[in-house]
Amino acid sequence: MTKAIAGFSKLSKEEKINWIVNTHFNNPDSAKQVITQYWNSDEALQKLHDEFIENTISNFYMPFGVAPNFLINGKNVTIPMAIEESSVVAAASKAAKFWSNRGGFKTTVISTEKIGQVHFMYKGAADKLDAFFHTIKPKFFSETESITKNMQKRGGGIIDINLRDKTGELEHYYQLHATFNTKDSMGANFINSCLEQFAKTLKEEALQYDAFSEEEKQIQVVMSILSNYVPNCLVRAEVSCPVADLKEDKHISQEEFAEKFVRAVQIAEIEPYRAVTHNKGIMNGIDAVVIATGNDFRAVEAGVHAFASRNGKYSSLSHAKVENGIFTFWLEIPLALGTVGGLTGLHPLVKIALEMLGHPSAEELMQIVAVAGLAQNFAALRSLTTTGIQQGHMKMHLMNILNQFQATETERQLVTTHFEHNTVSHSAVVDYLASLRK
Repeated sequence: MTKAIAGFSKLSKEEKINWIVNTHFNNPDSAKQVITQYWNSDEALQKLHDEFIENTISNFYMPFGVAPNFLINGKNVTIPMAIEESSVVAAASKAAKFWSNRGGFKTTVISTEKIGQVHFMYKGAADKLDAFFHTIKPKFFSETESITKNMQKRGGGIIDINLRDKTGELEHYYQLHATFNTKDSMGANFINSCLEQFAKTLKEEALQYDAFSEEEKQIQVVMSILSNYVPNCLVRAEVSCPVADLKEDKHISQEEFAEKFVRAVQIAEIEPYRAVTHNKGIMNGIDAVVIATGNDFRAVEAGVHAFASRNGKYSSLSHAKVENGIFTFWLEIPLALGTVGGLTGLHPLVKIALEMLGHPSAEELMQIVAVAGLAQNFAALRSLTTTGIQQGHMKMHLMNILNQFQATETERQLVTTHFEHNTVSHSAVVDYLASLRK
């Protein structure tokens, strides 16, 4: 069993790597070579990456690709995507091309409200707490002015603060539930700074509130933190066209395709087992753009999946219908994103991604990200309801299998030609490679 190490974070990068390879690997020299070969040759750039997190020993590469030909609200956009899954960029690009000839994607930002909460315990009469809250509410705004003044200059700030009684679910538990507009910033640090000041004001004012008993004055703040559930930070993306214009696959009529597509979405609306995979496909597109633009994909994922469960049952994020001969496919999704602060001003490739997108505002980025999710979902459902998902996915995966077995260029060409008309599977590729090598 490996012995614990004290003071690891204080070691130099070289010392950390030496300890790791000598402690955990049978071949320390080989492990060290892999770790160091992913370093950037530009020392200043490598130092920048080293300082993003603690205990950095190397860089973990992820492909950075682009999906061109997205027509969004009449404007052509090339979308950057950082993702390792083989078929995602290809599927998004194919969906973009399909809809660019049918009017493109239409998007609308519905709202941009973000949420933070001060969670606290209060032992006393609820009506007295309510009266106290309304008495001191103006102080929550005045005592955070030093924090909010710059945000207010940009048109953002604190929208409102409410007191919520949660004692029916947990004894003595209350919240200060605050809403914010953080403009082009994701706003996590801004919101948390405001919340911590709210908590300080709450406790200090309670001690001086004459109507409280001594016990009631002892408000216990448990924590002050933003929420990644942002059901009122919503964006809508949609596509539509006459059913007659859906023709692309010679093996299925436009009418049958539209009917099967709508049924596939309806199944995801009522069946959680399908909905999870259905929404994962949407997030393939969304996460790839969120990562490429330096945003927090874990926060987005958590908020999106909570939103998918908002009616008490996990359900599809996207919807489809045919009315009066018109096919419509859309989603409404919560996305708290930023285009200033965090990695957006530090990571060189994030800067490239944002410039590629024309330096979008947070609201513009919300729309682009939502479109990527809808495009990915359309591509997946089109495959599922026609040829099946594996045909396209496994052909994209073919290169990964060939790389795994270090295929030569001649072998690659022969294998690719063979599987143009044969079903791709891992075992089939391995067997065919073996037959070539005999």
